[in-house]
Amino acid sequence: MGAYTYMQHMWNKKQSDVMRFSQRIRCWEYRNSHRMVRVPRSTRPDKARRMGFKKKQGFCIWRVRVRRGGRRRPVAKGICYGKPKTAGVNQLKNQKNLQDIAECRVGRHCGGLRVLNSYWVNEDNMYKYFEIILVDPAHPVIRNDPRINWICNPAHKHREQRGLTSAGRKHRGLRRKGHQGTKARPSMRANWKRRNTVKFGDTDKPQAFPTEQKQSTQSPRNIANCWMVTAEVPIPTSFCSCVSLS
Repeated sequence: MGAYTYMQHMWNKKQSDVMRFSQRIRCWEYRNSHRMVRVPRSTRPDKARRMGFKKKQGFCIWRVRVRRGGRRRPVAKGICYGKPKTAGVNQLKNQKNLQDIAECRVGRHCGGLRVLNSYWVNEDNMYKYFEIILVDPAHPVIRNDPRINWICNPAHKHREQRGLTSAGRKHRGLRRKGHQGTKARPSMRANWKRRNTVKFGDTDKPQAFPTEQKQSTQSPRNIANCWMVTAEVPIPTSFCSCVSLS
């Protein structure tokens, strides 16, 4: 086994004496640093490489902390106006997970970089700490690498804000496959809207009634010519005799 495999086994056993001591020291360091800081190297090199990180120009890693727990409603002095349904400040749950929230905060702070992925590094009773892998789409090393230059496409701007990262796909329910994940694709909202929308016929290609289509295509001159042609049709003799008798 290689060195990264041994690292992975160590991180899988977080309750060992070595990991408990090292994590406690690291957590003390993280608490005394800024909430969002760039780190010179990865804390978990094996995990960073599995998430797509390369030790080359154009890649960087940021560490960010997110407060643990549920979401509190952002209202002044805890006063919720309106209907009783909107009342309540505590015991609210986030739609996103904390890892995706961390990616969004770093993505807004480093607007010119692209968020590739992230992973968990530590936590205490108040915060969770994540390391975010960022890529510079304007760096020539990144643009010339065929394995990573897909992220230079403008379609991947702020991909973390749209739930396109691994953490974002998780809270969108896209980790499930088969019959358990049919109602989550392409998204829960789009799937619900498709199942609750009534469509009459082919809405993509609207077709007009034949009579309306003929009337719309004829010009006033053509309509006058049609009346002239109908006037030149000979009248039956029986009709003339009826008219004379009357």
